[in-house]
Amino acid sequence: MPETAAHPSGNPLQRLLVRRVQAVFNDRARGERPVVRSAQALYPPDSVIWRVHGDVTTMMIGGVTALLLQMLHPAALAGVWDHSAFRNDMLGRLRRTARFIAVTTFGERNEAEAAIERVRQVHEHVRGVLDDGTPYAASDPHLLAWVHTCEAIGFLDAWIAFGEPGMSLADQDTYFAQAGEVARVLGADPVPDTRAEATALIAAFRPELIATARTREVARMVLGQPAPSRAMAPVQAMLMQASVDVLPRWAKDMHRLFLPPLSGPIVRTAAYGLAGTLRWAFRQTRPLFTK
Repeated sequence: MPETAAHPSGNPLQRLLVRRVQAVFNDRARGERPVVRSAQALYPPDSVIWRVHGDVTTMMIGGVTALLLQMLHPAALAGVWDHSAFRNDMLGRLRRTARFIAVTTFGERNEAEAAIERVRQVHEHVRGVLDDGTPYAASDPHLLAWVHTCEAIGFLDAWIAFGEPGMSLADQDTYFAQAGEVARVLGADPVPDTRAEATALIAAFRPELIATARTREVARMVLGQPAPSRAMAPVQAMLMQASVDVLPRWAKDMHRLFLPPLSGPIVRTAAYGLAGTLRWAFRQTRPLFTK
């Protein structure tokens, strides 16, 4: 995510915490570094989307929530199952998605536009046929609308739950309008501009959604993926539980995912505390803006 590199003034515990989280989102073997926030990004630094996408904990939680929603659409699940190394490189897949969000939100405008074009080109080659004979394509505007809306709702609901419980409806509407700009360039249609439109769009998709044995297998893979380090294992387990907690009840029912009785408040309290701790740790680093 787009938090900046640790500054030497931070204490060792702060620096370790920041480095471990940055390592989840940046493949050091490929020379990746955290995305630097730019004053020449697609959105201004005081935008609502910067506020929502700038929180590393809620983005991790919301990203998994979005995946669990997305895979309930058979075409979205097939695109991932048939055309990616998701099963063998789940962390890589999640990392690439997180980096795309970071670059298109915080990176230089030309870098954001280049990233969008690369994704558009990838989508052109992702197509196939479902088990019932229905053709699908990742570039289908209808399917892109589903994928985008799930992401926007996942990120926003995680932010509201663990970052800003009192977020106004006006700011929520602004978030959907801003997030929709990239979705439209990618070819999604329709794209919700308000919370009400997003809710209505999800409801309109409900008849198309199914949960099969493959859906639940992929969900188990997502929720049970190995932690990147032993130290991160308990944190990751709590984040996965929080991701399930954020899911709409109907989606939990379809996945057959339920938290143990009375564990919900414990998970929410732990996730809220972790989010605050990480925000504090990253604030100890100096924000870097280009130009």
